[in-house]
Amino acid sequence: MSDSIDYKLFINGAWRLGGNGADLPLLNPATEHEFGRVAVASASDLDDALTSAQASQLQWSNTPAEERGALLIRAARILKGKIDLAAASLSTEQGKTLAEAKGEYARAVEMLEWNGAHAAKTSAPYPIDGKRIIVPEAIGVVAAFTPWNYPAVLNARKLGASIAAGCSVILKAAEETPSAGVYIIEALQEAGIPPGVVSLVFGSPPMISEHLLASPVVRALSFTGSTPIGKGLAKIAANNLQRCVLELGGHSPVLVFDDTNLLKAVSAISEYKFECAGQSCNAPSRILVARSIYEECLARLVRAAEKIRVGAPNDPTTDMGPMANARRIEAMERLTKDAVDRGAKVETGGRRIGRAGFYWAPTILSNVHPESQVLHEEPFGPILTVAPFDTIEEAIKEANASDYGLASYFFTDSLELRKRMVRSLSAGAISINHLKGVSADAPNTGIKQSGYGYEGGAEGVRAFQTLKLVNGG
Repeated sequence: MSDSIDYKLFINGAWRLGGNGADLPLLNPATEHEFGRVAVASASDLDDALTSAQASQLQWSNTPAEERGALLIRAARILKGKIDLAAASLSTEQGKTLAEAKGEYARAVEMLEWNGAHAAKTSAPYPIDGKRIIVPEAIGVVAAFTPWNYPAVLNARKLGASIAAGCSVILKAAEETPSAGVYIIEALQEAGIPPGVVSLVFGSPPMISEHLLASPVVRALSFTGSTPIGKGLAKIAANNLQRCVLELGGHSPVLVFDDTNLLKAVSAISEYKFECAGQSCNAPSRILVARSIYEECLARLVRAAEKIRVGAPNDPTTDMGPMANARRIEAMERLTKDAVDRGAKVETGGRRIGRAGFYWAPTILSNVHPESQVLHEEPFGPILTVAPFDTIEEAIKEANASDYGLASYFFTDSLELRKRMVRSLSAGAISINHLKGVSADAPNTGIKQSGYGYEGGAEGVRAFQTLKLVNGG
């Protein structure tokens, strides 16, 4: 990538400015200062992306899957060699620490590598019986939309699966964190991807989504973001019967039972919760604790939160950087005030840190009223609510009370209780005695208001394929 901090669009194999010459400012969340610009796509730019994607689709889908996979693996190796530079750009744009940014890029490399290594297998015909086989075929052009919180991982996940499946893809990446899309597209370009197979656009999200999805050229939509926006996109996609993969919001519970190692549980919760300043749809947000250990668990969580060193993301001693933008600070202030007004106690944090940048103190709330907004709206920030439970049935009921169903976590040493929790918790992913993000090799989905369709693993590639049934004579 060039040394310029002016990011361009990538259409039909070439980098270019937006057709109308418009651009948007980039703000460093640690300083609130502008440090660059990103090009804005016009309607004519989107038409060019659609035309080039359509023109390349047949050739790319007919390219042997082994070649598609080899290209992804080459791109992964190229990206791996640029992790330090890419992570520094991501940290500046998004506010996560350098260590977090490097870890995210390592996961992005893994996403590309896994899809590359499995492209041939996921595209190979397979038998049902002696006379019938299934032939996987690329569904067609994919429109992919990614957010700003984990842009490297999410861009790589959507691009890797689409490309492995044999699809051309138009990526609308986040305007606030453009470098992740640029670095990954440059790696694909250097690896030899043909013109038109991938496009990268930035700009007005409503205009871009409406324009792309209005075109019958697009056959599938992949979106990661908020539930309201995902629902809106699904409505638009229904007009052309475009397949949707929607990874939407989350409000993940953690159940802590009285037979667990409390020290390990609190450490795992704190470490995962406050990564990326809590701006993760999989992050835990509601901690439910057996009453017999509630006071001790709450005290340990408070101490863990107070030990987190909040500071500049490029400082190696920093544990948590700023939030990504002013909108998240406003949300933290609103959710905290609403909870306190309803009787909640701020055990620690609950305030913006008095310095330049979008810094919010790690926050623990107790005695939160059931009608508080923070229990129903995805917090998407460094706020945890903690509440006791008396029975297993009560714990399950409270855990499942949210409209979301992306991830759930619990801590117990009981094998019987583990089995019961796996059966009872309503979520697309459940973790036992640890908290972990989504890996490249496993299918991931949400239920209820957290979306539908699969990302990751073979199922994630299948999302962009049609399984053609062939009957033998």
